[in-house]
Amino acid sequence: MRNFLNMLENKFNIINVNQELSTKFEAAKTLRSHPKDLIILKNMKESPIRVISGICNTREKIAIALSCEVSEITFKIIEAMENPMPISNIESVSENFHQSRNVDLNELPILHHYKKDGGAYITAGVIIAKDPDTGVRNASIHRMLVLGKDRLAVRIVPRHLYTYYKRAEELGKPLDIAIAIGIHPATLLATTTSIPFNADELEVANHFHKGEMKLIKCETVDLEVPECEILLEGHLIPFERAKEGPFVDLTDTYDVIRDEPVIELKRMHLKEDPLYHAILPAGFEHRLLQGLPQEPRIYNAVLNTLPTVRNVVLTEGGCCWLHAAVSIKKQTQGDGKNVIMAALAAHPSLKHVVVVDEDINIFDPEDVEYAIATRVKGDDDVLIVPKARGSSLDPCALPDGTTTKVGVDATKPLNNKNKFERVSLSE
Repeated sequence: MRNFLNMLENKFNIINVNQELSTKFEAAKTLRSHPKDLIILKNMKESPIRVISGICNTREKIAIALSCEVSEITFKIIEAMENPMPISNIESVSENFHQSRNVDLNELPILHHYKKDGGAYITAGVIIAKDPDTGVRNASIHRMLVLGKDRLAVRIVPRHLYTYYKRAEELGKPLDIAIAIGIHPATLLATTTSIPFNADELEVANHFHKGEMKLIKCETVDLEVPECEILLEGHLIPFERAKEGPFVDLTDTYDVIRDEPVIELKRMHLKEDPLYHAILPAGFEHRLLQGLPQEPRIYNAVLNTLPTVRNVVLTEGGCCWLHAAVSIKKQTQGDGKNVIMAALAAHPSLKHVVVVDEDINIFDPEDVEYAIATRVKGDDDVLIVPKARGSSLDPCALPDGTTTKVGVDATKPLNNKNKFERVSLSE
């Protein structure tokens, strides 16, 4: 991560905060006042460890991490997902960390973000685990609530880690895990991708790193982890649950309290003068990391419907989850509506989608609004789908999970294109 920070220093202003701040709400308040900045909190009241936030809270920073342009991010993710690269460079803990000792989470500057939160939360921790049967490795980011000096409650949904854990429970065994905090944004992004069950997110990350990624062999568990600032080792306890929540999710609203699995930690490894990465819940970093990996899914679904699709974006204003804009080269008059239906089906949480022509910049909200203002006739171009299954994060969704979805065809009619020509772009 530090090499990446050196790259960012040449392009972005890094805000260093020397004022003493408490992990209890004060730090999070400061982060909220700098929503798109890269910020380092250098003087934490409860810990000597610095806090960093905002390393990937804009598409521009993520593009730098992936060595591409903003408009190429979706295609870069698709390329890496389709071409994972095995990792052969593995080093020991002693070669990579300055200190190793028994875990005491009180030593880390873990933040309380909002006053109704269930407690202090690790928000940028990547959990690495292996399938108990096949040994296939998984890396995924999860929120973790601090229960004590060496215990966490972790929110997991029915995907890879959940399946590993349930299988370990069937075997009556704990599931070994490691938690990496403070990793390169490209690696962090790879851990959020939706890849096949027998694939490895770290090999997707290695593609981002051009095959030069290094892993670290853990000390007490049989796992390899990406380079990180802070490494925790432990296991998920079988059959034990604890209350997890409330927690502020993508939509800046509280998620519900659930009974979730418990992690017991054994060892902690720290870099020299480590940086603790904190992702602000509902902030742009949270939204982009969760939403960006869904854009390839929408793009590929639309591509099967219309080969001349140009790009897809889940917009920051739509929490990178509920709103999408799709750019197409329109060929027939019905293309816009077909694209709407394909996009809504590809990402079931999607609530509103706008389809625009190539001359509209989907990364510019004003440009998308211009298309809606000048190219939409409500009774012809708005598609409404009532009683559709939506996102559990949508406050408007009914108790059964249904909502109303809307598609807007903001493309120019093919039979009168000259009337809609943008003069400022053609002269």
